[in-house]
Amino acid sequence: MSVIEAFIDATEPIAMFLSILQQTPHWVWGLLAVLIVAGMKQTEARLRSVRSATLLPFVMTGLSFYGLASVFLHEPVALAAWVLGVAAALALCNALGVWRGVEWSTADRSLLVPGSWLPLSLFMTLFVLKFGVGVAVAQTPALTLDTHFAALVGLGYGGFSGAFAARGLAMWRVIRQAARRGELRGAPLNEARGGARGKA
Repeated sequence: MSVIEAFIDATEPIAMFLSILQQTPHWVWGLLAVLIVAGMKQTEARLRSVRSATLLPFVMTGLSFYGLASVFLHEPVALAAWVLGVAAALALCNALGVWRGVEWSTADRSLLVPGSWLPLSLFMTLFVLKFGVGVAVAQTPALTLDTHFAALVGLGYGGFSGAFAARGLAMWRVIRQAARRGELRGAPLNEARGGARGKA
């Protein structure tokens, strides 16, 4: 093999990667920017309204399921793997107390959500998974009929869905406890607030 041929072989993966980036729709990068901004906001402790604190986890759960259904809706094994992934992630998050620390602020009648880098990490990993699956399927359409590939992807998406759902459920547990104590009356539903109390 000549030096030129070796150079071409070495640079071919780079050229392929650049080609993939060039052919990626612009809205994909817009979605990435939105996820980054949303994830960065989660790194700071904030006072959150009931609705704003619980909506995002369930939106991300739905987005994760959509990523699976848009490619493997016809594959029962993918849906079964998704359910298994959801159950496993829910159990693991609850057992480890991954989303612990959420409190109800009686004075502000809002949820006090501690800052965490985990949501951003989940957002980015989910994006990479969806992007990777999209590229793989575009290059090899037969993968949509591959049972093992469908099961693996379904399990991955299910894990993300379960992790996001676990966060939403953790919020609701705190809200339900506050409601039992009679502290929920008059709580704002739509506003999300930060400030010194939220960052304490």
